[in-house]
Parts: sequence; C-alpha cells; structure tokens
Amino acid sequence: MLGLGGVGSDYILPERAVRRRWRWLMLVLAAPVAALALGLGSRPAPTRPIQTSEVFLIDQEFASPANALLEAEPYVGPTPSLSAAIEPPDLAPEVSDEALSGKVANHELVADLPEPEPEPEPSRWREITVRSGDSLSILFERNQLRGADWLALSKMDGSAKRLRRLHPGDTLRLELDESDALQTLQMRIDDTRTLVLSRSPSGFEQSVIHDEIERREEHTKGTITSSLFLAGQDAGLSDRLIMELAGIFAWDVDFALDIRGGDQFTVVYENLYRNGEFLKEGDILAAEFVTSGRTVRAVRYAENSGPADYYSPAGRPMRKAFLRTPVEFTRISSRFSLGRKHPILNRIRAHKGVDYAAARGTPIKAAGAGKVVHAGRKGGYGNVVIIQHGGKYQTLYAHLDQFRRGIRVGASVTQGQTIGYVGSTGLATGPHLHYEFRVNGAHVDPLSVTLPAADPIAKGKLPTFKASTAKLLARLDELNGTEVADAQ
Repeated sequence: MLGLGGVGSDYILPERAVRRRWRWLMLVLAAPVAALALGLGSRPAPTRPIQTSEVFLIDQEFASPANALLEAEPYVGPTPSLSAAIEPPDLAPEVSDEALSGKVANHELVADLPEPEPEPEPSRWREITVRSGDSLSILFERNQLRGADWLALSKMDGSAKRLRRLHPGDTLRLELDESDALQTLQMRIDDTRTLVLSRSPSGFEQSVIHDEIERREEHTKGTITSSLFLAGQDAGLSDRLIMELAGIFAWDVDFALDIRGGDQFTVVYENLYRNGEFLKEGDILAAEFVTSGRTVRAVRYAENSGPADYYSPAGRPMRKAFLRTPVEFTRISSRFSLGRKHPILNRIRAHKGVDYAAARGTPIKAAGAGKVVHAGRKGGYGNVVIIQHGGKYQTLYAHLDQFRRGIRVGASVTQGQTIGYVGSTGLATGPHLHYEFRVNGAHVDPLSVTLPAADPIAKGKLPTFKASTAKLLARLDELNGTEVADAQ
C-alpha cells in the first residue's frame, strides 16, 4: 500500500489504483517526446486539438485533492497530444506519415536538397606570343610540346605555310589534351582571317575562318597654329592618318614651306570594327586643305576594283608624276641660283639645284618612276644617282652616304622607292641632299617647276566616278558649310 495524499493525509489508495495512475502519467509524458523524436528537423507528426473534456481530466488528476482522484472515472481513449503547444513552424514541404516513416527507415533525408554541381575542368587552352627570332620548332621546344606535332604542322601546305613565316607579335592559341598532345591550333593570319588546324584520325586538318569587318565613318577638323603634325594630334588623328593626309596633298602643298598659321583641314575617314570591337583606323575617304586662301580637295576612288587612289573632284589624280621633295629635311640650306658663291671653292658658281639639310642616313626617295642611268662617284657630287623618267625628264641626287641595295645602272624604280641615304660625300660641308630637276636636258628650279600630272580618269568613266564620289564631296560641304567647285 502506498499513500499519495498530502502531508497528514490519512486516505490510502488501493495498490491497483496506484499502478494504473502511474501508467497513465507515463503515457502522457512519453507522447510529446516520441512526437519530437520523429518530427524534429521535418514536419511534426499530425496533431489534434485538445478537447475541453481532455483538459478537464488532466487538470482534475494533477490539481485535485486525493479524494477527487478516486471519484474520477479512468480515461480510456486516444493519448492526448501536448505537442500543439510547442509545435515548430512548418519549414519543410508536406510529407505524409507513410513517406516519413519510409524515409526514416531507409536513413534518407526528408528534404530533397539539390545535388552540388561538378567543378568545371581546368581549361586546356594555352596562348603563346611569338618573340623576335622565334620559329615554330623553338616555340614547341620552349613550351615543352610534342616534337611530332611540330613536325606534322611544318609539312602542311596551303594557308598552314604561314606557320613557317612567324613574325614577332603573332599569337598562337593551342588546345591540349591531358597528355599535352596538340588538339587545335589557332592563329590570326590578318585582320579578317584566322587559321585553324584541328587534329583528326588522319592527321591535322586546316580551315580558315573569315571575320566580317564593319566600317564606320568618322570626321574631324583642325586649324594649324605651328605645324600640321601638332594640329592633327589636337584634332584626334593618329600619326598614321596625319602622314596619310600630308601624302595626299604632298604634290599640291609644300608642308615645309607653304604652311601658314590659320590654315585649315577637314578629314573624313573610317574606323574598322571586328565583332563589334574597335580594330583599327581605316583610310581617309575625303579631305580638304585650305592654305593661303586656296582650297584643295581629294576623294578616295578605286577604278574597276583596282587599287584605290586619290583624285580631285574633277577626276584628276592628286598624285603627280613627281614628288615635290624627295627627302624629309630639316631646312633648305641652299636654293636654286645661277650666281651663288660656292662655300668650298670660294668663287661664283651656279647652283643648279636645291640643297636639303637632313640627318646622315635619312632615306632618299625616287621623285618619280623611271630607270637608273648612273649610280656611282661623280666628281664634286660625290656618290650620285641619276634617274631618267621617259624621254623628257631627269632627276639627280648627290652627296649620298651610300646606295640602297639593288640600285645600279639599268635598274627600274618606282615613285617613292628608297634609292640611297643622305651623306656628305664630294664637295660638301655637311650632310645634305643636292637635288636637281632637268627638263629636256635643261636645269629648272625644283621648287617652282610645274610638275606633270598623272593620267586623269578617262572621259567615258567620269560619270561613274562623279556618282561614286558625290556623297563624300557632299559630306565635306556639310562639314564646312560651303560648296567648292569641282574645277580642280
């Protein structure tokens, strides 16, 4: 017999009743623990609201005096749930009791977590830049690539022969396998073509990828304050475009003697883009130069898909048969004169040419196309080259330091081709070029002679020329707000 009453209680419960009450208490306490063990980390087991009668029974058993316990009927029914008071928030997806028990039995997670993505394999591409003196075999050896692959590539024909003529700055992109065997080689041939060599069961196969080049028209204007070069830079032109601009007007404007402050120029040119990215500057499409109140215009035109050249609006080529100055000089040290006193001989002696002072070794260009009739020593002239241009014109270049290789009697030269280098051989006080221009054997002043023009566009082709260049000339009119007659 066991007493469950309070202190001083004299009422003793029967032993069977005591055991029944303890079993009931253990069931009540074990139910929420089992629910938490099954549901923690996932959705708790389904619960049922506690009915008012159930609450009454629980309160009655735990809060009533001992004699009340004897009067209450024993509870028979489902185990009351206390988990509603501590139920965690519903964070997991809806899972049935059957699925939950199955997953727990199989030691699986209730929540379906995404599988981690595999890490990407490291790239097998390698980029190599060609240095001075490099060949394909040197590149393969330096980068520890297979000699057998180099040997196979070196024997290929077609566009792949470009690999035998590598230049400093060329870039090779190589794809290698796990054993560093070459799978693919890519090399840009030029701005629009890329060579691709791919391994196949029979060896390497080649193909050429052609890129489309987008041409965008640009324009700029400038005013000369000190020099064409500085004015061109201020206008945003590159050094190459400035030199191209000077070359276009070189036959009509002497940029060493004729330039004045306030002279102006307008340039319409194009920029080239590959795959939407800037590639490089293109060519000048049209240009205008205003000097000493005189306006000169030029437009780019290619006849019958031939090489492009620059023409006046009237169809006459800007390029004349002769260059005005055959060397880049620092100053004119002596002009054409029939009564000049010779600086060495100290007596009056006609100076039948123009002396251009320049640094020793400066290249000297042929003023026009022709044939070399003299290349060697000639008295006080020192080293001399004389070129015959047809039957009427002849040019002479004296005091050369040395001749360009291949310049000898009988050799044909083109306009602008280097024939020698500035020196001070013969009767000369310092390095310079003595240049003479002869017409039918008579000496004339190279600075004032009217240079013969190249052949103009044929009359029958003028309508096509004017239709092709009208848009460019209109663009110059628009930029300058004026219209220039095409009588040039």
